[in-house]
Amino acid sequence: MSLHEDAVRVLKEYADQEELRGLYLDHLASHPDGMWKPCEAGHVTASALVIDPSRGQVLLTLHRKLRMWLQMGGHCEPGDTTVEAAALREATEESGIAGLTLLPGGPVRLDRHPIPSPCNWHLDVQYAALVPAGATAAISDESLDLRWFPYAEVGEVADDSVVQLMRRTLERL
Repeated sequence: MSLHEDAVRVLKEYADQEELRGLYLDHLASHPDGMWKPCEAGHVTASALVIDPSRGQVLLTLHRKLRMWLQMGGHCEPGDTTVEAAALREATEESGIAGLTLLPGGPVRLDRHPIPSPCNWHLDVQYAALVPAGATAAISDESLDLRWFPYAEVGEVADDSVVQLMRRTLERL
C-alpha cells in the first residue's frame, strides 16, 4: 500500500470533521502527488502533539520559520510507509524523545491552514504522542526553542489549532 493509499484509508476511517475530511479526500482523489511538498494545490502533512499526562503538560516547539509555538510535525517523506509513521517520525525528530507512542484510535484532529505560495495549503493530519516515563526532550535544528507547557498555559502561547488539538487529545485520554 502506498502512502497516498494509506492516507485515503485513514481519512475514510476518521469519523469526525466530516466536511474537512471530505475536502482532504477530494484533494487526494484529484492530486496523485497530494502527499508531497511539490504539489502546488497543497499537500498532506502529519503532526503529533507530544503529551505527558502524568505531569499534565504538552511539549511545544517554537517553529524556526513561523516563530509560533506548535505541535511537532511536518512533511511526509518517501520513506514514510503510513501517515501514522510520518507523524511519529516528525514527533521523534523534533522532540528528541525516543520511545514515543501514538495515542490509539487514529488521528485526533484535522487542520487545514494556508502556507505561502507556491504550495498554498497544508492538510495536516494530527495525532497525539505519549511520552515514556523519564523522557528528556532535546531541541532540533528546526526549532528556536522547545518547552513543556501545563495544559492551562497552552492557550496563552499557541494559536487555536493547537488549543483544539490539545482539547481533543484530553477528551480521548
